[in-house]
Amino acid sequence: MPENVLSLSSVPLHTQLRDVLRARILDGEYPQGSQMPSESELGALFSVSRITVRQALGDLQKEGLIFKIHGKGTFVAKPKTFQNVSTLQGLAESMTGRGFEVINRLRSFKFIAADKSVAERLKLAEGDVVAQIKRVRLINREPVSLEITYLPKALGERLEKADLVTRDIFLILENDCGLALGHADLAIDAVLADSDLCQALEVEAGSPVMRIERLTHGADGQPLDFEYLYYRGDAFQYRLRIDRQKGTQA
Repeated sequence: MPENVLSLSSVPLHTQLRDVLRARILDGEYPQGSQMPSESELGALFSVSRITVRQALGDLQKEGLIFKIHGKGTFVAKPKTFQNVSTLQGLAESMTGRGFEVINRLRSFKFIAADKSVAERLKLAEGDVVAQIKRVRLINREPVSLEITYLPKALGERLEKADLVTRDIFLILENDCGLALGHADLAIDAVLADSDLCQALEVEAGSPVMRIERLTHGADGQPLDFEYLYYRGDAFQYRLRIDRQKGTQA
């Protein structure tokens, strides 16, 4: 069968086209970062309708293999960077050990009144002063996450002159402040990018963003650091290995 001819089978045409395009992406025929043929070009190449092409490209976009830029076209995505969350590490601590460059854009450092959510997590009274740190994390010079960190006022004051551009807050707390970190509680969900996230992460409005709430405790069990971490859905993964625990039922 010619390589650009889809078969007359029970498999829908858009599924066949998706599989062919996926194979070409994974084989490097369409290299990472390159622009894909347009919808009309793909339709002509495979003798299918634009609706079929859109369905196939939509599936590939959901898989994270391609992304669209309004007014420019469709491009092959780079493989997602990932962080293993089976241990408590900062982003730079985790990524630099695998050869990635991690730097930060410090957007703001200020002291604010804690809202109810932040106060409850840090075991403070609503309205107590906390330090708020906003940083965009870049991996190999590309924005990957927006990190909003809240610390009790006394601890925040100790970070005012720290190097927040190249260092993880975890390492600053441990090495500069002499604090022993214990564990962190995480909650993970998904949100759509608002205007602030669009600017920080350089994504389009409504793009999927992974949101992580992380509350880090000291070795004594007291909360030290509460964060909202927003990761680009097209650029980053969290990975976790879990072990099987057999149940008591047969």
